[in-house]
Amino acid sequence: MSSSRIFVRRLAGRGVFDPVGDRIGKVRDVLVVYRAAAAPRVVGLIVEIPGKRRVFVPIGRITSIGAGQIIATGLINVRRFEQRRGETRMIAEMMGREVHLAELTGVATIEDAAIDRTRSGEWIVSEVFVRLPKPSAPFARGDSRIVRWADLRLPTDSPNAQSAESLIQTLVDLKPADLAEALLELPNARMLEVVSELPDNRVADALEEMTETDQVAILGQVSNHRAADVLDEMEADDAADLIAALPAAQGEELLELMEPEEAEDVRRLLEYHADTAGGLMSPSPIVLSAESSVAEGLAMIRRTEIPPAMASAVFVTLPPYETPTGEYVGMAHFQRMLRYPPHERLSALIDTEIEAVSVHASAAEVARRLASYDLVALPVVDDQQRLVGVVTIDDVLDHLLPDDWRHAVDETPLPGAHR
Repeated sequence: MSSSRIFVRRLAGRGVFDPVGDRIGKVRDVLVVYRAAAAPRVVGLIVEIPGKRRVFVPIGRITSIGAGQIIATGLINVRRFEQRRGETRMIAEMMGREVHLAELTGVATIEDAAIDRTRSGEWIVSEVFVRLPKPSAPFARGDSRIVRWADLRLPTDSPNAQSAESLIQTLVDLKPADLAEALLELPNARMLEVVSELPDNRVADALEEMTETDQVAILGQVSNHRAADVLDEMEADDAADLIAALPAAQGEELLELMEPEEAEDVRRLLEYHADTAGGLMSPSPIVLSAESSVAEGLAMIRRTEIPPAMASAVFVTLPPYETPTGEYVGMAHFQRMLRYPPHERLSALIDTEIEAVSVHASAAEVARRLASYDLVALPVVDDQQRLVGVVTIDDVLDHLLPDDWRHAVDETPLPGAHR
């Protein structure tokens, strides 16, 4: 095994391979155990394998840590990683932690740490890269340096003192599903600290990828004002589902704190049963008049905030063009628009054969209609034939799949590497 020093941040995202070169997964963190009179001992790696599952790979199973990849024995346990008492994740929990340096007053902040293999074969945290405190001669403000772990001591008055800034830098650009997974794997106190620092829209993205139980648990631990700000950033149908899961009094308070326009959409969705098209739909489809051009329709679809399923078609109605609209006329599919010149009117390519579904239709009926017509989105109308929303295939799948579908991966472990 390589005994060269390696900094942990450089390990994040690095591929893990078996001895014949097949990729096992990628590194997400390094797990250590603090010791009273010695440097923290590395006990293993947290590795993300296919299916977004994070598993524990003992350090003893790692045969090489090289410049571009990590080699493991190939024998791993694919049971989902669960952190034990006394274990610390270096990226998620150590980075950003405040420490004392022997020659300085005040505290420094850990920004990175190196692991190294001792002569006895044990992997330890050997050095740390720290940001120094405000002016303290002979160092200028903002200076940083590499110091030995032996020259550090953790503050006794605040053993868990730690900034979320470093961790947030590694999370903020993750895809929503990955961000949700990363947040839920953090210890609760650390997770709440990170949530408090993340932008509202990123917290909303993560919540939309979580189970209802996890959503409620997180919102129950933040202020109602922050919760309302996050709900404002969520898709209206997701926000409605979440509010419906809360106690009625809390849900009403959050609706009062939300932006009036966003709250109005959510209140409208809450009028429908969750198992109906009205309860599943999004109230913000792309709506245009029959006289609009193909170019206008394509311009609306190109907007970055439009989800892919919602961008599969534009919907044509009589005025007004905000839901609930005037009478529903038909839909113009994205692919069909691509086959027409930009100046062509949408009235020339409306698909009138696809009937809109009633707000009272069951989720099962919506699923059958989507499957029958090979669609990813269906228009939803009220009793007056006004367009009130659109149900997309992901809305239906989220409803029909079991609550734990995100974690429904084979739990059978491979031989070896049992924790």
